[in-house]
Amino acid sequence: QVQLVQSGGGLVQSGGSLRLSCAASGSIFRIIDMGWYRQAPGKQRELVATATSDGRTNYADSVKGRFTISRDNAKNTAYLQMNSLKPEDTGVYYCNVPPSIFIRSDSWGQGTQVTVSS
Repeated sequence: QVQLVQSGGGLVQSGGSLRLSCAASGSIFRIIDMGWYRQAPGKQRELVATATSDGRTNYADSVKGRFTISRDNAKNTAYLQMNSLKPEDTGVYYCNVPPSIFIRSDSWGQGTQVTVSS
């Protein structure tokens, strides 16, 4: 498994911006895919964005055009830039490394609370 440590998040007004960071341990960051998920109160965890090792990105429809996932392989860190935040973006955000030929099982960050006030 990869150890993931998150930072960022907090409380912001509707329309504001936040950036989440996810630092990964080890030396294989550049060859693994990364993702961000979120879980709102009373709801299931949902996929927000993914970034493959070769730079392809994918977003949930609800965040397209507002969120940007990126990665800095030199720093072993992934980011989620969140702009034009809405109250419905409120939840706990988790970074994730999915299973692959390099990683046997899912790795998760500790979670970061994002609260958007109206």
